[in-house]
Amino acid sequence: MAIDPAIKENREGAAQEGEALTDKVILVVDDSPTVRKIVKVTLTKMGCRVVMAEDGLEALTKIEDEKPDLILLDIIMPHLDGYQLCSLIKKKPHYKHIPVVMLSGKDGFFDKVRGRLAGSTGYITKPFQPDVLTETVEKNLTDHR
Repeated sequence: MAIDPAIKENREGAAQEGEALTDKVILVVDDSPTVRKIVKVTLTKMGCRVVMAEDGLEALTKIEDEKPDLILLDIIMPHLDGYQLCSLIKKKPHYKHIPVVMLSGKDGFFDKVRGRLAGSTGYITKPFQPDVLTETVEKNLTDHR
């Protein structure tokens, strides 16, 4: 049975997009071990390499060491909150190109605007569905090639 050319093209495009994500490094910064684990499991299935940090200070070291392609960043954390860390990242010339997606339980309009003002490229509200996470990651990685 022959495969419809449109279906074949969609499958090839999806495979190429998925392959493009296999070499990507994602830094997950969240003080919740549960959230870090859920994000890691989900993104590892996409073929990404996931690096984790518990707080903003640890994240600064990981950014320097790992050179992530994307950062998923909680807002409420010890030492440096997500807004402060995002601002620091965006002020550094060799890091400012890294997309930062806020990952937070705060879902108010003001919180999202504050994230944008700090330099974030996206916002995911916890709790989140895995497909929302994967779509957001794919969008941010493909938009910033």
